[in-house]
Amino acid sequence: MSHNAERNSTPLPPNATLGVFGGGQLGRMFAQAAARLGYRVTVFAPDDQPPAALVAARHVQAEYNDLDAVARFANAVDAITYEFENVPAATVLAAAEQVPVRPHPAILAITRNRIREKSFLQDHAIPVTPFARVTTSDELAAAVVRWGGQAIVKTTELGYDGKGQCGVDAQDDPGTVWQALGRPAELIVEQRITLADECSLLIARDAAGHTVVYGPFRNTHANHILDITTWEADDTQSWGPAAHAIGQQVADALQLEGLCCVECFVATDGQVMVNEIAPRPHNSGHLTIEACSISQFEQQARLTAGGPAIAPAARAPAAAMANLLGDGWCHGEPDWQRIWQDGAVTLHLYGKTEARTGRKMGHLTALAPTAAAARQRVVAARQALWATP
Repeated sequence: MSHNAERNSTPLPPNATLGVFGGGQLGRMFAQAAARLGYRVTVFAPDDQPPAALVAARHVQAEYNDLDAVARFANAVDAITYEFENVPAATVLAAAEQVPVRPHPAILAITRNRIREKSFLQDHAIPVTPFARVTTSDELAAAVVRWGGQAIVKTTELGYDGKGQCGVDAQDDPGTVWQALGRPAELIVEQRITLADECSLLIARDAAGHTVVYGPFRNTHANHILDITTWEADDTQSWGPAAHAIGQQVADALQLEGLCCVECFVATDGQVMVNEIAPRPHNSGHLTIEACSISQFEQQARLTAGGPAIAPAARAPAAAMANLLGDGWCHGEPDWQRIWQDGAVTLHLYGKTEARTGRKMGHLTALAPTAAAARQRVVAARQALWATP
């Protein structure tokens, strides 16, 4: 895969305008980091007052398929990035005709489709879980049998936080599974493996090919949504070097210019396999705001502006992040005073006014001498938000 040379190799100066497709919390934290560097941020999102628009310099409210609005947006910014990958390909390509888009639209096209993504990785000898593309319920049934009656079935696009996927056993009716996933034209079936760990890496790579790897971050999930992430500056996991090497491989294969996240499975035998690639910042990297001298969002802003990838310094031996989901609000409004009075824990809220089950409303971060201690701090702080006085 080759990308056309960018039209400008000099990093954009402060007061330049960076555009971002998407208005969620990732765009919000990107805009905050970019503003500290002196950049103005324009958000393109169809929502009325999305989280990112509340802190950005400007918000273009338009549908992603409104290519006239996209052209005006691109004409008013100096470079563009994105905070989620479900932007239509035509939208990103239209913007790229006018200004640099980082990561390149070709990378977005690969990563937004699970079959294209896994096929690309497989073609570059990067380990992935065994998978198959299926277009009929009979093919689905055959794939499940092939893997001993244990499989995960996913839609090829638009799935996140456990949406668009389900576990399938040999006794399940494939037709019912297909219907439950919305009767798409195709599905991807992956072999279900026994995991020892789940981890992620943030990869920052500049136009010169210089690469910086954050992590690995160790992740635990609840109901298919990331719950807690921990990180240690001097990680001693036996599979850590393999994870780092895979991150570098992915960046080189994609010819990445920008920031991406590589999510990995670690099997019980220590083998590291790529699960997904996100061409943007990631929930598991939120702790870099406190734990690193350059957060994932500042790195994204620097790279979007055409600057070099810079290795961050660790601010603490270890850190942990805990998500705040809308589920907690069913117990009442959180007692924010308990967090504001706790100097060991940092609160980030995303400006969302409606709490819903599974909706990410914010997160907590703690620094500590060890990952276990940091985890204990954020878990206790989260529990305290709804504890009875």
